[in-house]
Amino acid sequence: MTANQPLLDVQDLRVDYDVAGAASWRRRTLTVVRGVSFTIAPGETYGLVGESGSGKSTTGKAILRLADVSGGTVRYDGQDISTMPKETPLAYRRQVQAVYQDPIASLNPRHRVGRAITETLARHGIGDRAERRARALASFEQVGLTAAHLTRYPSEMSGGQLQRVAIARALVLEPRLVVCDEAVSALDLSTQSQIINLLKDLQDASGVSYLFITHDLGVVRHISHRVGVLRNGELVEQGDTRALFDDPQHEYTRALLAASPASHPAGRTERRAARREARDAA
Repeated sequence: MTANQPLLDVQDLRVDYDVAGAASWRRRTLTVVRGVSFTIAPGETYGLVGESGSGKSTTGKAILRLADVSGGTVRYDGQDISTMPKETPLAYRRQVQAVYQDPIASLNPRHRVGRAITETLARHGIGDRAERRARALASFEQVGLTAAHLTRYPSEMSGGQLQRVAIARALVLEPRLVVCDEAVSALDLSTQSQIINLLKDLQDASGVSYLFITHDLGVVRHISHRVGVLRNGELVEQGDTRALFDDPQHEYTRALLAASPASHPAGRTERRAARREARDAA
């Protein structure tokens, strides 16, 4: 990757789904994403915001190769991902990770959460058993958890702690890009603030890039360097976060901002956040 080349380059992306019609034999094509273009630089957070059904998550799935690209291109580190084998190479999965809204859905309730980390490392052929456990512990400490959390079951942990586990599992592979799809929307306001600040700290330390998908303008304003606004599968506006919020050009963006709460948990005092974080990690 050259100095001026983006880590992720999405150009004129289109994603179609085949859907059943009223009759079982009749099918039609539904275009969910059309003509979407944006880039993400190394170490940058690009926020993708819009209402439910706007195509945000589908865009993320296309980048993760969980949805087929029907048109346009998605280039990661200069390579068109559509030219990769049908079964996504482990090397790509290692470099492009995801954090979703509901972490418990991807955790086996019968397994201790530390196993989710060691199994991820094993799947990628990283280290022996002792090294994988050491790396799992280091990843937990990186997100504010302790060795004691490694042996807990998902039912024994709070929502904020489980999201920290999901972040640890994504980052233990040292990815260059993480797709965060509504990663904080299921959390209470105080825990949202903690996770947002954690993601920013981890980015400062590692240089990881984020595609941050959310419907919450307050969240995207706090975490993103640049923002794109999706409506009905189309990108109606994008730009520097401060400029977009201070002087939105599209009427849909102005309507979203007008409907958004003025305050956000990230603006709460550091003392209150520190107290909540201490209780959450306990």
